[in-house]
Amino acid sequence: MKKIILALILGFSGILSAQNSVSGTVTNLENQPLANVSVYAPELHKGTTTDQNGKYEFKNLPNGSFRLTFTFVGFTTQSKSISKLLKENTIDITLTESVFEMDEVVVSTPFNKLQSQNVMKVEHESIKTLQQKGTSTLIEGLATIPGVSQISTGTSIGKPVIRGLSGNRVLVYSQGVRIENQQFGDEHGLGLNDAGIESVEVIKGPASLLYGSDALGGVLYFNPEKFADANTFKANFSQKYFTNTQGSNSSIGLKTSTDNWKFLIRGSFNTHSDYKIADGDRVTNTRYNETDFKTGIGYSNSSFSSVLRYNYNKLDLGMPDNGIGEQSTSKNTEFPRQGIFNHLLSLNNVIFFENSKLDVDLGYIANDRSEFEDSNEASLHMKLNTFNYNAKYHFPKLGKIETILGVQGMHQTNKNSGEEYLIPDATTNDFGVFGTANYEWDNSVLQAGLRFDNRNITSIAHGTEGEEGYFLPLDRSFDSFNASLGYKTKLAEPLTLRLNVATGFRAPNLAELTSNGVHEGTNRYEIGNAALKTEQNVQTDLNLEYKNTHFEFFINGFYNHVNNYIFTSPTGEVRDDNDVFAYVQDNAKLYGGEVGLHFHPHPLDWLHFETSFETVTGKKANNDYLPLIPANNWNNTLRTEFKINNWFEEGYASLNVSSTFAQKNVSGFETASDGYTLVNLGFGGTVKLGKHAFDVNLNGNNLFDKKYIAHLSRLKTDGIPNIGRNIVLGVNFNL
Repeated sequence: MKKIILALILGFSGILSAQNSVSGTVTNLENQPLANVSVYAPELHKGTTTDQNGKYEFKNLPNGSFRLTFTFVGFTTQSKSISKLLKENTIDITLTESVFEMDEVVVSTPFNKLQSQNVMKVEHESIKTLQQKGTSTLIEGLATIPGVSQISTGTSIGKPVIRGLSGNRVLVYSQGVRIENQQFGDEHGLGLNDAGIESVEVIKGPASLLYGSDALGGVLYFNPEKFADANTFKANFSQKYFTNTQGSNSSIGLKTSTDNWKFLIRGSFNTHSDYKIADGDRVTNTRYNETDFKTGIGYSNSSFSSVLRYNYNKLDLGMPDNGIGEQSTSKNTEFPRQGIFNHLLSLNNVIFFENSKLDVDLGYIANDRSEFEDSNEASLHMKLNTFNYNAKYHFPKLGKIETILGVQGMHQTNKNSGEEYLIPDATTNDFGVFGTANYEWDNSVLQAGLRFDNRNITSIAHGTEGEEGYFLPLDRSFDSFNASLGYKTKLAEPLTLRLNVATGFRAPNLAELTSNGVHEGTNRYEIGNAALKTEQNVQTDLNLEYKNTHFEFFINGFYNHVNNYIFTSPTGEVRDDNDVFAYVQDNAKLYGGEVGLHFHPHPLDWLHFETSFETVTGKKANNDYLPLIPANNWNNTLRTEFKINNWFEEGYASLNVSSTFAQKNVSGFETASDGYTLVNLGFGGTVKLGKHAFDVNLNGNNLFDKKYIAHLSRLKTDGIPNIGRNIVLGVNFNL
């Protein structure tokens, strides 16, 4: 079967003659060859691995500039920039040993450097690492990253929070395309499944220079699964079981590549019953089902690289409105429930010139969202269709200066077809232009950029004046200039300093401008404000990082001042038995940071200790506290690594103790939250049986069945606790 598939694809590319090539040998400091080193060309979406003699080879490479990264567990990652190629090129690499995490190329920032070379501090986590923590959803895994938390509704719905900012203030990218799925609402999640995602990058701070409106608070950038190495065929099947929800997560994927063509396909299904709290009761109608399908095809030659990807995601979500009611382990959702269909189509093209390149991303997202109150006829039905584009031209390198000029834009329509209207039918158009430059000398880097954006929002009148669901027509235009300046230097060989100052902006969304009715997600009557101004912020970030062979320490501090911060405030009125909240604005400030260390004592090469602390405080201009600010958290992990003969490799065992502090700094209509400590265990590795191998992991989360309520849980107002003990068993077979 493998030979047939390879032969079919080779048929398409066989007529192509080989162009430029790169080959070489990867060795360690003792000049010994290293086998199975991953060699990857990000711009070409092309990879290979070294053979037993440490040798690798790429064919049909472009004439222009691109990069190769060399990655191997236990060694420091190297990135090699190539500007001009001959027909045949030899690049030999020597890797040095490192006990800490592998350095990764950061895709979410403009110059795609290794994190160690990057001016901005960007958190990078592989999805495999997050999955090893046993979390049931993608957002639960993200919330384990320092500075990231979630606004949750049970286990099914989670909205990311970065340093106290959430909703439209955090932009999400997948497949190189910004995700648009009515993210102003708290009552549905990301609409992304972790199957088929390679890693996530977190920009904690304003990223409007790169991404425009809605990146005021930060960016979550999901990197899709890589294609198979050239001339290989790979298949894998994974299965996870969750005891608390009697849940199941299944995924199967196939992928193959030649020197020019590449193809992958993956399908997954996720199903969960109502989650169980610590005393054994289940929270009624927190069950959900998710179907996800991803596929991609790519082609590259000596002139360009093109990758087309498609993601379909279907969610059937129960909406808990009766608290702890009828007890059931059924996975069929009850009313009220949500049905969400999301289609994401992306096309990435890189055109290589002699000393420069043009990088173009095109995306189309169709989001279909329905809410069913008591029948299968949708009471609320919204269709959000979004086309966006992002083009960046990388100028030829001028000495030590790299320069990028880019344009971005979006055309979006929202249409209603249900009886209820949360927001009116509307059209949104964005256009932005930006330039950024990177200057590197000795051990220092300086990066700066400037951007202009315009957003125009028009909506259609609807309803009867004076009644719920009445919307006046709207035609607003918002402009913003933004800039960023970053500096990185090595104060000493193991000590790195990063200092960044950046501005960001966010145009008010349709809900904030036009709302007029009961918002089921917040159980209150909301009134919009058509006169709202653009939010504009300035944030200063300081990062100090110390790293040697056995010790790593970091401290991140930030101060974020936001002009015209938009929030809801109670008016004192009551309509339809719901308190009335109006959208208002005030200046605000947020400050805090993260600190952590990773200790790997010598000669105990199998032992790791990691600890981190995160804190954020948010206040209005009058020093009243902002709502939805996460509590402080202290996270500690003791991890061992081991090998048992030749049948169990890359083994690990971990003990995690996560302490969340009490949150007493609350907004006027919020309630304080008590602190709690959760204990989690993890165990896993690769089992080898002859020529066959599979990965296994076993996790015990909230091992002591602690009863607690997270401060940012949307079920907190009803006194409903979060999930109790959950044992997770997962296996992954590489076929």
